[in-house]
Amino acid sequence: MKNNIKENVKKIIEDLPQGVKIVAAAKGKTGSQVLESVEAGIKIVGENYIKDAKDIYNKIKGRAELHFIGIPDKTKHDLLRRTNLMMFDMIETVNSFEIAEEINQKCAQINKIMPIMIEINSGEEKQKAGVLPENTIDIVKRISKLSNLKIKGLMTMGSTPHNSMENPEDRKRARDCFKKTKKLFDEIKNLDLANVEMKYLSMGMSYSYKIALEEGANMLRIGSKIYGKRK
Repeated sequence: MKNNIKENVKKIIEDLPQGVKIVAAAKGKTGSQVLESVEAGIKIVGENYIKDAKDIYNKIKGRAELHFIGIPDKTKHDLLRRTNLMMFDMIETVNSFEIAEEINQKCAQINKIMPIMIEINSGEEKQKAGVLPENTIDIVKRISKLSNLKIKGLMTMGSTPHNSMENPEDRKRARDCFKKTKKLFDEIKNLDLANVEMKYLSMGMSYSYKIALEEGANMLRIGSKIYGKRK
């Protein structure tokens, strides 16, 4: 793909159904590159690393939301610092009750209610973070009692493709993961829990988001189709 950020963003937005949100995954990109995508129409930027998030935050502050999309366990100490929590409009990757509890405690200290999403390991892959599907409802019920968090939905990347989505087997595995997560999303929504607003179902990435859309996603995490392949 030609690495013209503005053209890439325009094409993706034009192809999406109305109401679907894009989280531009900015891992490894500069603040200037991210700003270019925001100027092209991106409203939400996702960042994995705290140190890079600071540069991005200073570039896009007031122009787009900044979401944390990294693994909280690995960046816990940096993420939980007061100034860093203040940067983020949402943490999309809460993957355990213990992490949720720590975020809740720190947010209470700064008088902030943090919107979060629960990351689901829908492919049940050992190398991936996330809550296993069978544990999700129990964890959501526990987290719903934490007063400085607001659960806004579920997020999953789906299964890791063996080769590419051109492979029918990979497409089927991805679709099965998305179906499983959508079913959980609907079940939790019907529970009508306090502090739980099942608004967003974030599924798929650059290589799989079209399948995710077919299975009910209303939020997509897209990186390489916007910024070009990572080096």
